[in-house]
Amino acid sequence: MSLNLPNSLTVGRIVISPLVALLPFAPSWSLRFAAFALFIVVAVTDYWDGKLARSRNLVTRLGTLLDPLADKLLLLATFVPMFLLAGNGWDASLVSPHRTPVVDGVLGPMLRADGSGAAFPFLTPWGPVGLPWWILGVVLGRELFMTLFRQAAARRGVVIGAIGPAKVKTGFQWTWVGIAFFWFGAATLAAQERWTSPAWRLFAWFNGIAGVLTMAVAVALTVWSMWLYLRRYGTVFRA
Repeated sequence: MSLNLPNSLTVGRIVISPLVALLPFAPSWSLRFAAFALFIVVAVTDYWDGKLARSRNLVTRLGTLLDPLADKLLLLATFVPMFLLAGNGWDASLVSPHRTPVVDGVLGPMLRADGSGAAFPFLTPWGPVGLPWWILGVVLGRELFMTLFRQAAARRGVVIGAIGPAKVKTGFQWTWVGIAFFWFGAATLAAQERWTSPAWRLFAWFNGIAGVLTMAVAVALTVWSMWLYLRRYGTVFRA
C-alpha cells in the first residue's frame, strides 16, 4: 500500500470530516464559519485527489478503498448537522409576529440573542425552509443503495463508473451544503450583533432562495441519476 499525494489528500479528508460535523454545534459564529471553511477544503480536495491520481497514474488499491470511505464520511458529517440544525421540515411556528425579533422580524424566534439556538432553516420570502426527514432519507438512501449496487455488479465483473447526471448531482449537492454551512455562521453572527437592516433581510432571502433551489435540483438529480443507473445496469442482475 502506498500513501502517495492523492492518498494523503484522501486521508486528510477523513481526518477533517469529524471537525466539519462537530463545529456547527458550537454556539459561536466563528467556529461555524470555521466549519464552512473546512468543508470547502474537503470538497476541493475531493475533486483534486481523484484528478491527481488519474492524471499522474497514481491510482492504488489503498486509494480505491479510502476514497469511497471519505466520500461517505463527508456525506454524514454534513447532512447530520444540516438535519439537526436546519430544522426537519416546514415549520411556520418558527416565525411568529408576537415574538420580539432579533433580525427584522424573521430570525429572532429561531435564535437566542447569543446565537445558541438550534433552528437554522433557510429564510425565504415565503417562509422558513428546513431539511425534511424524507430528503435526508432520499439522499442517504440513494448513496447506500448505489454502494450495494456497485458491489453486487462488481462481483459479476461489471464496474459501474460515475455517469454525467451523477457528477452534476454532486456539484449541486455540495453547493447546497456549502450554502447551509455558511448560513449557520451568518445567522449566528446576525443574531449576536442584532442586525436588523433591510439589506440583511434581502441577503438572508437571497441565501435562502439559493439554498432551496440547489437543494431541489440536487434531490431531483439524486432520484434521476439512480433511475439511469438502474436502467443502464439493471440487466447485469438478470439471469
